[in-house]
Amino acid sequence: MSFKTLTYSPAVQGWPSFYSYNPDWMIGMNNYFYSFKGGNLYRHSSNNARNTFYEQWCLQNIPVLDPFSPTTLKSVINDLPLENKLFKTMDLVGDAPWDATMTTDLQYSGFIYQNWFERKEATWFAFVRNSGTTPMSAPEYPLRSVNGIGNSISVTFTATTAQINFSINPLISIGNIISVGDIVYFSASATGAGIVTSVVQNYAAGLNYIIIDTTPTWAIVIPTQAEYFLFSKNSVAESHGVLGHYCLFELSNNYANKVELFATESELMKSFP
Repeated sequence: MSFKTLTYSPAVQGWPSFYSYNPDWMIGMNNYFYSFKGGNLYRHSSNNARNTFYEQWCLQNIPVLDPFSPTTLKSVINDLPLENKLFKTMDLVGDAPWDATMTTDLQYSGFIYQNWFERKEATWFAFVRNSGTTPMSAPEYPLRSVNGIGNSISVTFTATTAQINFSINPLISIGNIISVGDIVYFSASATGAGIVTSVVQNYAAGLNYIIIDTTPTWAIVIPTQAEYFLFSKNSVAESHGVLGHYCLFELSNNYANKVELFATESELMKSFP
């Protein structure tokens, strides 16, 4: 069971903070906050062991602190709530970057790793990446842009891959837009086939094919040799952000030292269906 201790703020008339510790009793005195746990008295904010509370005594009679809990912050971006928008970036006004996840009502999830942020003009800036973990699930697939390749002439399989061969005469050009990591679909219903691992276009040697990884759980076995194939770009590598009317975001960090966050921003643009 996960416990949370809530703090109430008279200024906002609400409960702005949640803490990971579970005390037996709490009291404020002489500008300090005290709590009791297991018959012991603790004074909070009296050392630099951030997000770590209480001592547990092991068999060797040595005190061990509770596990460190990451700092998390949740909020919402809800500008122009009646319009569909692309949330493209995240700016953090503070002295350190955070990990970020973003959730909307349409395209569900995006994320930014802490080390993706770059310091620009006194803010930490990064582009939002679409999670894209389930390309065939609603609503992800209808929101994606796909490119057609053409009909295959043959498909050969191994236990984990499929080699999709295309004609050289007449030429079916695979093109130079497709790349490793893109998602391949087949047939008019655009069924997921797998993820591109190799693209080979050597017409002089008679080679014109792509190889895909067929192990993802959403991948369906290609039923015939002459299917029409399409592909979409890797949604993480080439994300255009996440689509929605609003965006819930969560920031988290594992810093042992004090960090400050003053404001968050997101660059967004109206989506035109």
